[in-house]
Amino acid sequence: MKPLAVVGNVNVDLILGPIAPWPQPGTEVMADNDTLRVGGAAGNAALAWRARGIPHQVGANTGDDIFGEWLRAQFQRTSERWPVEAGRSTISLGITHPDGERTFLTTHGHLPALDWPKVQRMLDWSSLSGGTLLLCGSFITKALAAQYDALFDKARAHDVTVALDTGWPPAGWGEPLKARVRDWLGQSGICLLNAAEAASLTGIEPAEKSVAALRDLMPAGAIAVVKRGPEGAVALGPEGALRSAAAPVVEVVDTVGAGDVFNAAFLAARASGADLAQSLALGVAIASRAISTAPRRYDLPLSTETINERA
Repeated sequence: MKPLAVVGNVNVDLILGPIAPWPQPGTEVMADNDTLRVGGAAGNAALAWRARGIPHQVGANTGDDIFGEWLRAQFQRTSERWPVEAGRSTISLGITHPDGERTFLTTHGHLPALDWPKVQRMLDWSSLSGGTLLLCGSFITKALAAQYDALFDKARAHDVTVALDTGWPPAGWGEPLKARVRDWLGQSGICLLNAAEAASLTGIEPAEKSVAALRDLMPAGAIAVVKRGPEGAVALGPEGALRSAAAPVVEVVDTVGAGDVFNAAFLAARASGADLAQSLALGVAIASRAISTAPRRYDLPLSTETINERA
């Protein structure tokens, strides 16, 4: 299996809900469920790899408070080289709603201190050679995002494919930001955006068309993926044939991080030698499994046929 790594936002998630309607100021609302867990796009992907026994590296940081200590303990040896920043760790409060949507309130915390010199020192680039680096949380790791060109240069020098999942920009998609993301895509071997992100960046809907627009922004041989939530995912690879995978009907428990779990499963399948269609199907299947189980599971149901023995 080819090596894997993820770089970006690892933080604490506190999930509460479901809540409806949105509370009025000055009131108190009771929630039926609460979950404290590792969060952030990079954290969610790393958890999925670990649960499936897939070796990987993680480039991340934490604060020097009790939450930072807790985060590092969750990753054990994987976090040994993470820098510990002076100050509080980043916390996301996720409010879930009965319709499956959710609202996040996130503190700045430790994430703005993650930069390229720290990431460069954390990763074992020689062992990552020939593999894939998932780059995520772009808009909340601003110092690192400002230095992405150096990261892309390092990846090319070590024959590492960058898989980019920017996430949604808190301030929206202004034209200067779109130009930056287009530049990042021009240096990425894989992009993993959701349908709303793809449509906002390209100005094109539906996903079957926006995925082609994304692919046109990328180098020869690249793969563009658009995640469509309950509708599954579509992808366009170098051969030019559109691939799609439908999502199974499941009873949803918690959709937080579903796209991150898809990323992890899709990239692991690719690393194991699965083709694009098989990787897409496995990503959708495992993400569906994760959002329909509590505590979360990242295996395939026994009733699911093996998509690819190598994955």
